[in-house]
Amino acid sequence: MVWLLILFVLAVALVPLTHFAPSKRQRAIAGLRERAALAGLFVEFREPPGGPDRPLPNGVRSRDLIYYGRRLPAAQKRARIIQGWRRDNEGWLGVGGYVPIPELFEELPDVAVAASVDPDSCGIYWDESGGIEMVDEIASLLDRWAEQLGATRN
Repeated sequence: MVWLLILFVLAVALVPLTHFAPSKRQRAIAGLRERAALAGLFVEFREPPGGPDRPLPNGVRSRDLIYYGRRLPAAQKRARIIQGWRRDNEGWLGVGGYVPIPELFEELPDVAVAASVDPDSCGIYWDESGGIEMVDEIASLLDRWAEQLGATRN
């Protein structure tokens, strides 16, 4: 009987610790971000171009978006441009006036709902709803975009 009481007390003490274990979704997101880091991308919370109040497609909320970016080499930082684009139900739109839409955006997966370029990086905003293959696709597209930016800035 004493052993049963000891086991019960231990179980009661250990059960709250299970709340600290990551959920399946948290483990999946950690895997996506690790894959992004291995592909040379950085991941951070950023407000999407145009601010948080502008509507996004597919009911995505701006607070659920994460920026996956590719750092631009110092040699590519000559022009001090900051541009942003958002996707709506009709396609891509420049934010803050007419901003030419890069042709590369036609290849972006539907999960990419915004994109931006600044003197330090180029990247996309998405809700991390895809899998590892989506991160690989995004990394490949960002590599190509960074190359295009280097060619247009020199």
